[in-house]
Amino acid sequence: MTERRMGPERVAAFTDGVIAIIITIMVLELKVPESGDLGALAGSAPILLAYALSFVNVGLYWNNHHHMFSVVERIDGRVLWANLFLLFWLSLVPFVIRWLDETQFAAGATAAYGIVLGLAAIGYSLTERAIIARNGKQSAVARAIGSDWKGWGSIALYAIAVPLAFASRWAAIALYCAVIGLWLIPDRRIIRAFNLQGQI
Repeated sequence: MTERRMGPERVAAFTDGVIAIIITIMVLELKVPESGDLGALAGSAPILLAYALSFVNVGLYWNNHHHMFSVVERIDGRVLWANLFLLFWLSLVPFVIRWLDETQFAAGATAAYGIVLGLAAIGYSLTERAIIARNGKQSAVARAIGSDWKGWGSIALYAIAVPLAFASRWAAIALYCAVIGLWLIPDRRIIRAFNLQGQI
């Protein structure tokens, strides 16, 4: 019944809406400097950095989610719940940004940031696996994703960064940036595999 009523297009549209709201909340969390000089703006640099880091992270999830759902044929309840798991953790990004700001990047808040992003990465991987389970190992998504070394690598980096935050916050943040760098490297697997340049 769920499969007949909801296709991949609706899941993608719902995800688009949630991510748009998450980004809006993130920017609303930014505090306006109390004065008009550049020195006051410099004082907001750490939270602006956290916002930029988070914006790129959320944007990467949206971009990859869009590409993946462009080739999904069928979904089921497992796909819906895995996708909701992903969105739940992404929705906590504004919360951990606020925590980072109010604690001046305390070790616990820095670790929590990695936990949220790491669990979002797990949620994305679960969504991929649920889609493959529904559509088969020879489906477009399965063949395009392959071994998914980027996904597993991202989860591993978050697993290292979270405990590292208690020893060195900036080393943990460097690993968070490394994950971004990993995904900013052009990855055209789905487009190459299925010649979707005209669709995506």
